[in-house]
Amino acid sequence: MSLRRRIAALLAAVLSLTVTVPSASSASSASAATYSAYVMGYFKESPNQSGDSYALHLAVSSDGLDWMPLNQNNPVVTPTGGMQGLRDPYILRKQDGTFTVLATDLKGRVFNLANQYIHVWDSADLTGFTNYRRVRLHTMATHSWAPEAFWVPSRNAYAVIYSANNGTRDVLMVNWTTDFVDMGTPQVFFDPGFNVLDGDVLVNGGNFYLSYKNMADGNLYVARSTTGLPNSFTTLTTGLRQGGAIEAPILVTSNTSNTFWLWGDSFSPANAVFYAWRSSDVNGNAWSPIGQRTYTAPINAKHATITPITAAERTALVNRWGAPGWNRLKSYNLPDRYVRHAGNVARIDPFPMDPTADQQWRLVPGLADPAGVSFESVNFPGRYLRHSNYALRLDPNDNTSTFRADATFHRTPGLADGAWASFRSHNFPDRYIRHAGHELRIDQLGPGSNQATRQDATFQVTY
Repeated sequence: MSLRRRIAALLAAVLSLTVTVPSASSASSASAATYSAYVMGYFKESPNQSGDSYALHLAVSSDGLDWMPLNQNNPVVTPTGGMQGLRDPYILRKQDGTFTVLATDLKGRVFNLANQYIHVWDSADLTGFTNYRRVRLHTMATHSWAPEAFWVPSRNAYAVIYSANNGTRDVLMVNWTTDFVDMGTPQVFFDPGFNVLDGDVLVNGGNFYLSYKNMADGNLYVARSTTGLPNSFTTLTTGLRQGGAIEAPILVTSNTSNTFWLWGDSFSPANAVFYAWRSSDVNGNAWSPIGQRTYTAPINAKHATITPITAAERTALVNRWGAPGWNRLKSYNLPDRYVRHAGNVARIDPFPMDPTADQQWRLVPGLADPAGVSFESVNFPGRYLRHSNYALRLDPNDNTSTFRADATFHRTPGLADGAWASFRSHNFPDRYIRHAGHELRIDQLGPGSNQATRQDATFQVTY
């Protein structure tokens, strides 16, 4: 072989090696993307367990606050090994821009206290999942709960953190990996001297921010490290709690403003209720609760993960998994309540509720006027909300002109907030749907109506 050919062959070999080895350029291309949306992963539980689903579910959001479940809020992937169910999923965007999904190997509400394995999938763009495997994190007689991961440049590896008991107390452990196959040797990651649970790390501005639950007082906290290495975190905040009991904190950065959100999953007095806080300074100790009017989580979502994505990725996810064929109606002045039917009576009740479908509605063209809207029940197709003696009921469509008019409403800007919606009766155009004593009716409303009544008649069309 000539010298020129030998040099060319050597260059080709070097170039092919460069393509297959992770590099700084692949990391920078991922970080340089413009993230203008979010994806949430979660599993589901409902009060009477009829809505439970121990599989991966996805939702998307443009603002990080209002969420649209994908695939009709059905699973996108389900584990086939171990306990054949998952809890506590985590979606990691890797250095090359693709994703890895981690999850606790657990199904149901009876916890396995000695499971050394977690579920793992790879995914190019979350429209499909490949290379399913269970990986072993340790050989201790303890659990491997709520696995999460983040890149640590000084180690040139991913830190996989999880909740376990080190023989003394509940701590956060860490394993180091580059491929989520060889998981390395476990070591203690965070042990503040008391039991902790559910670590979540946000990398921002060169710092590593850890949110966690203090099991001693039941509150959520935020800590900071400049390195992301084990035992390097200093707690910044006093304890945070909403609801009766809370866990599974998530730290998220706003895509559009200097805002940080801290989400928490409450399991008492009601299960599957998310609460959130806002701060403009993640290094400070000033977190303000966000009212539920501001955000809407997916139905029955539990222990979520939130990852920034691009607008194109959001579009691809909706195209692949589909938007819901139904909506929910959220009360403006009682934002923990949603319109539902119960015993054929229309009312607003607190979330969560069973059956889940009682609060889901197909908004179809008005039966009496296609410019209006009618509300068809998801779990009782052919039944619609209609007024009778001014009270709203769920009744079967008898195809009479009276029923069609009673079941038709015209959407207007919200009487209390123009960004929300109000619904004017088709055949009694001076009357609007409102709640009174938590039941729905149509009442006369106009410019002279008081603010409280206008709020009763204002709803958000959401999912």
